[in-house]
Amino acid sequence: MKLKILFLVLILCINSLFAFEEQNIKIKMANTIDKILLIVKDSKMSKDFKSKEIIILMQSILDYKLMSKLALGKKWKSIDKDEQILFNKYFKKILENSYVDKLSLYTDELVKINNLEKVKKNRIKLFTQLIGKDSKYDIIYKFYKKSKTKDWFIYDIDLMGVSVIKTYRKQFASFLKDKNFQDLLETLKNK
Repeated sequence: MKLKILFLVLILCINSLFAFEEQNIKIKMANTIDKILLIVKDSKMSKDFKSKEIIILMQSILDYKLMSKLALGKKWKSIDKDEQILFNKYFKKILENSYVDKLSLYTDELVKINNLEKVKKNRIKLFTQLIGKDSKYDIIYKFYKKSKTKDWFIYDIDLMGVSVIKTYRKQFASFLKDKNFQDLLETLKNK
């Protein structure tokens, strides 16, 4: 069930080819959810086609570079530009593959969009719930505003109180206790 939840949460992040403006976050998320659920439910589309469409759309709303930086934590500052680019590339691939792998897990869950909370001038949380037949799961989408623009991007998602980015950060930190950064890159490359 947790894999289903992760899949649904991640695909619901998808929007049109433009980032969100603050006043439109709730409306666009609701519209996006409807569109994504139609794609996922369409039995005429192949899994590969659905996957490609979802990946293309995800690239417009998720800030993979910031997600990579946050997931790697303090180590990010100690690696050079080329290593940052490679890490971002491999981490993005892992996230995308994770979303695609969950496509087959969708059943008929509903998503309820609740409220927006402005945490800071450039931070907003969107509170939602995934509602299944027997249970409800709280999901919080964390948005940040890029400097000097009106655009808001998702940089993290809390699933039932657990941050996706913090989870990866713990995994990477644990890996780097015994191995070096090149080993991490090689491991991510082969996933």
